[in-house]
Amino acid sequence: MPVQTSRRPPSLEPGAPGRVPPIVPPQAGAGRRRGPGAPKKRAKRKDPLWARLTLIFGAVLMMTSGVAIVGAKAIIGQATSSIDQGNLLGEAGKTKAEGGKNLKGPIDMLLLGVDARERWAADDVRSDTIIILHIPASHDQAYLISIPRDTEVEIPGHGTNKINAAFFFGAQNGGGWEGGAQLMAKTIKQKTGIGFDGAAIINFGGFKSVIDALGTVRICVSSDVKSAHMSLVDGKPMWNADAKKTGKPRTAVVHKKGCKEMEGWEALDYARQRYSVAGGDYGRQQNQQQLIKAMAKKATENGMLTNPIKLNQLIQAAGKAFILDTGGVPIADFIFTLKGVTGNDLVTLRTNGGTYATNSNGRESLNDLSKEMFRAVKDDRLADFVVANPEVLSTRK
Repeated sequence: MPVQTSRRPPSLEPGAPGRVPPIVPPQAGAGRRRGPGAPKKRAKRKDPLWARLTLIFGAVLMMTSGVAIVGAKAIIGQATSSIDQGNLLGEAGKTKAEGGKNLKGPIDMLLLGVDARERWAADDVRSDTIIILHIPASHDQAYLISIPRDTEVEIPGHGTNKINAAFFFGAQNGGGWEGGAQLMAKTIKQKTGIGFDGAAIINFGGFKSVIDALGTVRICVSSDVKSAHMSLVDGKPMWNADAKKTGKPRTAVVHKKGCKEMEGWEALDYARQRYSVAGGDYGRQQNQQQLIKAMAKKATENGMLTNPIKLNQLIQAAGKAFILDTGGVPIADFIFTLKGVTGNDLVTLRTNGGTYATNSNGRESLNDLSKEMFRAVKDDRLADFVVANPEVLSTRK
């Protein structure tokens, strides 16, 4: 399998004209709660390194070269003692021929967003956010590629369907969120050929507490967007279903065009919208990417990572938003392997040029350029592919 050298290609050296510009952009189960009624697994605790690690696998990549890892071994031992983990990959992990558990080569993570709510059953959830996080063998940059939720695929054992249904089918019959993630990973590997080093289930609902711990995040709205999910009752944001039960007057939540500091509920509600957003699901993907970028920036400014009190609040909040699978590799190994990747090295990419592509059946599919992009991920030549095809870069900032 082709592997990049330990340095970027000449065209990607810092300051070089061809270097991929940093652009950025994930969501369920909660720490040790894998979703309502989902099966419980091993638990493993949290400290600054876990905060960084958690957000790395959430596509935030908080780790910065300016923050020292002090007392590394002792801290990591304590930090990883209660991290929530599960088997999210099943048969989709990298084989020995693909690099196995060796982190010296490229690293590919599957990030699944589940926008679950407490009243929903664990086996009645679909993963509408599907992202592949690719870190080349040089370990100095990271890329995120969103797979459209309605992409038609062959789901092992369940025939042809939309890709987001793979999580639903896998969660049936006691599979829970782990079973959902395993079938999704298997479906994607069958579709793209990409094997995974690890995976994470990200709960966008859990992200609210992370943003609240950060304070606010700066989000730019490209055009007015009316929320399809929330209303204001007496000035308080509520789910429409809950707002209706109050019997009180409701005011529609409208996200106005322009840039502003958003609280957690507001930023997440905007990131959830697709019906009134230009580009539909593709627009939503870009808005979710923008949200994660904003979280990464906020987390690394104003001394957030060096303030013990703020950092502890962030750690506790982040621990409730993720379920993690490192493919059997010690978490400490991941931490040190990725320590050179910063938030500014995160590049977000889009499939199908940000618009719908259909197959002969009139169903959503991946166009030829997107298929080539996934082959570039598999062969670890994505940096060169992006330089040659800059149109795959996300335009939402």
